[in-house]
Amino acid sequence: MYDVLTTCVYCGCGCGLYLHVEDGQVCGSQPSRHHPVSRDNLCVKGWHIHESINHPDRLTTPLIRKNGVLTPATWEETLDFTAQELGRIRDQHGGKAIGVLASAKCTNEENYLLQKFARTALNTNNVDHCARL
Repeated sequence: MYDVLTTCVYCGCGCGLYLHVEDGQVCGSQPSRHHPVSRDNLCVKGWHIHESINHPDRLTTPLIRKNGVLTPATWEETLDFTAQELGRIRDQHGGKAIGVLASAKCTNEENYLLQKFARTALNTNNVDHCARL
């Protein structure tokens, strides 16, 4: 078994943690003692991150709906499809037909870029966030 120092992906806080890896599988986690954000602490999601990494229902490849059926696709195909469809919707129905949802799992910088993309490329002000009150 060995440990890999990484950053937790559950929110935008950026807590440091060690993932315990055995036989190519993540089998546990613990906080990084000297990390400036988490300072030897993890929330319950960070402590149990290995359960979601190894969960059998976890998506491991992008899916595109073709003829009503979700079909595995490459990342390149998925990004091209998404760009084409968003452009088509914007051009046919205007930016108000598109909404963008940001995530608490992203950093402030990533959420800033997302809303900037929504406003400039998609021409929409319909931007929301799951953590707003």
